[in-house]
Amino acid sequence: MRFQTPLIRARLVRRYKRFLADCVLEDGRAVVAHVANPGAMLGLADPGLTVWLEPNDDPRKKLRFAMRLVQDARGALVGVDTGAANRILRPALQAGAVPGLNGYDAVRPEVCYDEGSRVDFLLTAEGRPDAYVEVKSVTLSRAPGLAEFPDCVTARGTRHLGALARMVGQGHRAVMLYLVQRDDAQRMALAADLDPAYAAAFDAASAAGVEAVALGCTLGREGIAPAAPLPFVA
Repeated sequence: MRFQTPLIRARLVRRYKRFLADCVLEDGRAVVAHVANPGAMLGLADPGLTVWLEPNDDPRKKLRFAMRLVQDARGALVGVDTGAANRILRPALQAGAVPGLNGYDAVRPEVCYDEGSRVDFLLTAEGRPDAYVEVKSVTLSRAPGLAEFPDCVTARGTRHLGALARMVGQGHRAVMLYLVQRDDAQRMALAADLDPAYAAAFDAASAAGVEAVALGCTLGREGIAPAAPLPFVA
């Protein structure tokens, strides 16, 4: 996924109301940027961090800037736009470039399933069980090289695990795919201390046959692309 316009560097002053951030551009101008991330952004919302903003001149948008990348205190580059995860993954899924999720004829986004919910991707192929794929964007890291999910309580994520388990019970394949938008990630784990209910739901879903896949990313000012799978650790 390529950014639509070149990113510009800024300094984070504060993040507030979850979706807004005050920033200062390199030329000294103070601007307000949209933050497309409903999570806690632990370690990524500290005043003084370097951020990368995508400008726009769309008259339909209230804000002229959107935060896309943050450089954390350890120097790692992190993609903070959680809505970008599906846009990053879709071309790779369509090209059969995601290990373990290749060999499907069609990749359909946002398909209704499980009592009115929408799955991020439905993969289908003649003679194979349908694959229901939910995607989560991972940004948290509290130890060098270790990516964690979630960064706060996520009731929605817990519901998704239950829905995937029910798809397995109906004879389908179900995958929870964690897209790790960090350039320093070497492995992936659950942050069970931040959301014990999610961790319990993950264990129950795994026991029911739901697969878990963690995929790294390459990140830069030009865009973000999927990279190699990452191992899960306890």
